[in-house]
Amino acid sequence: MQTDHDKRFSEIKRVLVVVLALNWLVAAAKIIYGLVTNFTSMTADGFHSLSDGTSNIIGLVGITLACRPPDKDHPYGHKKYETLSSLGIAALLFFVCFNLAKEGLKRLYHPLFPQVNGMSLAVMIITIVINVLVMKYEYKAGKRLKSDILVSDSLHTRADIFTSISVVAAMASIKLGFPVLDPIVTIMIAAFIAHAAINILSQGSNVLCDTIVVMDDKKIADVVLSVKGVRTCHKIRTRGREDDIHVDLHVQVHPDMHVGRAHEISYKIENAIKENIQGVTDVVVHIEPKKK
Repeated sequence: MQTDHDKRFSEIKRVLVVVLALNWLVAAAKIIYGLVTNFTSMTADGFHSLSDGTSNIIGLVGITLACRPPDKDHPYGHKKYETLSSLGIAALLFFVCFNLAKEGLKRLYHPLFPQVNGMSLAVMIITIVINVLVMKYEYKAGKRLKSDILVSDSLHTRADIFTSISVVAAMASIKLGFPVLDPIVTIMIAAFIAHAAINILSQGSNVLCDTIVVMDDKKIADVVLSVKGVRTCHKIRTRGREDDIHVDLHVQVHPDMHVGRAHEISYKIENAIKENIQGVTDVVVHIEPKKK
């Protein structure tokens, strides 16, 4: 019987497989038509879409590792492999960004004259519509499942939408007699990709560097103080991912309280936090005597 944990990872994998197939379809259309017509920015946009597909594969590998249960060497589980994989996507984006910027600069000095017609526009419009649908589907699934991989990959796809719109603008400029805008748009695409990579890198590093997850300490303190026997609560710390939050805190109780009763209170605190703060998977409570 599948647990909620297993169902979550299975659904993430299913979303990634669907998105992978659509990304490769879009990439093939742009690359093939871009090469046939010497349309540099369309070809560049196609390779950006191809990197979307590659990032889906990275995500599938990361999810496969992340879904493994805790073991002797990983007592806190393997969920951070999902976050680590999102950094792999960021690295891939930086690589694509560098190559596209280099190609754009090359075409500024050695220009080509792309063929722009109704078919070119049709290819771009259809792929933009597909990307919009993919981005919305993946982003909503990522937020619902609290998946770093799906959210970061949807941001990757969102960058693809903006770059595709830039390609359509380049088409219009070429029709008006300004073919130099084709490589300029290619360089702009590289800038969009770099921005998406920086966002993913920032989000992933926050998790791996144990940045605070629950920004409002009072929310946790109110839950703890609602437990009978607790006098004060302080030194609250949180870390981890939105779907795997670790909390540790100090609680003061009556100095004459029996250790068994104090232990019982710590369990009640742990359960109360897990019930009231979504995403909390681990709570460590340090019991202290409250000075009279």
